[in-house]
Amino acid sequence: MSALAEGPVLETERLILRPPEERDLPGFYALMRDPVAAEHIGGVMDEAQTWRSFCALVGHWRLRGYGFFSVEERRTGAWIGRIGPWFPHLWPAPEVGWSILREHWGKGYAPEAGAACVDYAFDTLGWDRVIHCIAPANANSKAVARKLGSRFDGEHATLAGLGPGIEVEIWGQDRADWNARRSRVLRAG
Repeated sequence: MSALAEGPVLETERLILRPPEERDLPGFYALMRDPVAAEHIGGVMDEAQTWRSFCALVGHWRLRGYGFFSVEERRTGAWIGRIGPWFPHLWPAPEVGWSILREHWGKGYAPEAGAACVDYAFDTLGWDRVIHCIAPANANSKAVARKLGSRFDGEHATLAGLGPGIEVEIWGQDRADWNARRSRVLRAG
């Protein structure tokens, strides 16, 4: 099947990050049906809702020229999640976000792909700041943000467009912070 969104391909030691394609839908459906994995990203969705969410990600690529990448294991070619830069309407600022299938948690994939995406946001997209919108109870995402060198400075937001809205903490860092620790973060993955 042809790519649904055009864009770059990023590669890390263990992962390939590429624009989403229709062949990613089974993995995306699995992600959004898992009550634990979907808990902090809008909750479980049925197939029709998931389709619309997937189309929004593809549309973001078309409208903004960047977006969530589909993440594949280099060794197996398996779709393991979505990670990348995006800036939806009414979002507090441009974000690098992540969602990984639960069976791939604990392997260091989110920080590895997240570091490649933060690098891309600063070096290619020219962003001056990167945020991560994290639900207060999402300890796993906070751990990923810390591994990336981001911090929570007390700012909160309500994300529009996800049902009644999701209350989040705004974690982040600016370009100077990232450049000061980039080599350590990329090595630690």
